Amino acid sequence: MIALGIEEFTAAPPAWLRGRRLGLLCNQASVTGAFVHARDCVERALPGQLSCLLSPQHGFFADKQDNMIESPDDRDGELPIFSLYGETRRPTAGMLDRFDVLLVDLVDVGTRVYTFMSTLAYCLEECGRAGKPVVVLDRPNPLGGEVMEGAPLKPAWRSFVGLFPIPMRHGLTFGELARFINRRLPAPAELTVIPMRGWRRKMLFGDTGLPWIYPSPNLPTITAALVYPGLVVLEGTNVSEGRGTAMPFELFGAPWLDPRPVAGLPEAVTGGCVLRPVAFEPTANKWAGTLCRGFQIHVTDPHVFRPYRLGLALLQILMRTEGFALKEPPYEYEYEKTPLDLILGDGTLRGELAAGGDLLEIEASWGAELEAFAAERAGVLLYD
Repeated sequence: MIALGIEEFTAAPPAWLRGRRLGLLCNQASVTGAFVHARDCVERALPGQLSCLLSPQHGFFADKQDNMIESPDDRDGELPIFSLYGETRRPTAGMLDRFDVLLVDLVDVGTRVYTFMSTLAYCLEECGRAGKPVVVLDRPNPLGGEVMEGAPLKPAWRSFVGLFPIPMRHGLTFGELARFINRRLPAPAELTVIPMRGWRRKMLFGDTGLPWIYPSPNLPTITAALVYPGLVVLEGTNVSEGRGTAMPFELFGAPWLDPRPVAGLPEAVTGGCVLRPVAFEPTANKWAGTLCRGFQIHVTDPHVFRPYRLGLALLQILMRTEGFALKEPPYEYEYEKTPLDLILGDGTLRGELAAGGDLLEIEASWGAELEAFAAERAGVLLYD
C-alpha cells in the first residue's frame, strides 16, 4: 500500500513548522487515497496555520480548458487563492508576504511540457530569493520512474513548457523534480521533500492502487496521461489531439487524414498499444463541428508502450500529408518561436523527421545526452 507525501506529512508534521503560516500550492486533484483534499488534511494536522492557497495552470478547480486561458485570483471559503497562471506566473511579493513556508502538493504527469513543473520552478526560485522554505509533498509519476524518452531540451528552446534540460518523459517524481530544479537555481530554496511510502520506480499509476483524479481538464483518465507525452506534440499542428471530445489525447485526427500510412506503423512503434480507426467530431478547439478521420489509442501494455516514440512517428507521417500545417505562435506566452519546436524542445528535430530520418536511429543519436541527464538525475532520486 502506498502512502502519499500528504499522508506522511499530516501523520507526523515536522516540528519546525509549528506556529508558521503556511501557503499551499495545489488544485482539486490534490487529494489523499481516500479522496480527502490536501487543504483539509493540513488544516486538521496544523490548525489555524494555513493562510492561503496558490493554484497552477487550469485553475484551482481545473476548469480552464486550454493554453493561455488565465485564471483570476479567487477564494475557497476564508482562504484566498492566488493564481499562478493569471496576471503573473510567479509568486509576487504580496503573495510571499502571506506565508512563512510554502507547501506544494500537485499531481504531475511525468512530461516535460506539463507546466506544473515550470510553476514549481518559479516558486522555488522566488522562495529562494525571499528566504521562504518549500516543502514538496511527493506523489507518483504516473509514467513510472524508470523509462526516459526524448532528448533533453536544448537551451535555446527554453519556455514555460520547458525550462531545464530534461527529456520529454523524465521518470522523476515531483519531489525529485524539485530537487533537480533546485540544484540548478542561482539562489536555491530551503527545500524539504516528504517522500511517499511504498512507491517503487517500476510502478506505473495502474500499479499503485490509487484513484486517478484529473489534474487538468484534458487528462480525464489515466490512459490520457499515458499517451500524453506523445500526443502532446500534435498541439503544435493543425491535427486534433482530441480536445473538444470526451477522449482528449486518446483520439487524434483531421478531416484530411489518410489512415493507411498510420495503420502501417511497425511493431517497434506501436508496441503496447492498438490504433483503432475512428471518426469523431470535436465540439470545441481544432476542427470544432467538423468530422475528423483518425484513430483511438488503446494502451494494452503500459510497461511496453513508448508514447513519445509513437507521437514522433505520427508526426513524421502527418507532416507528409496534404492538408497538414504547423500551429502559428503564440504558444504558452512565446510569441515568436514555432510552437512545435517549443514542444519538442529542439529546433532541428522537426527537420530531421520531415527529411525522412529513421526514427529509431534518431532516438539512438540522443544516447549521450540521455546518459548525461541520467547521471545528473541519479543525484536526486529518492526511491529504489
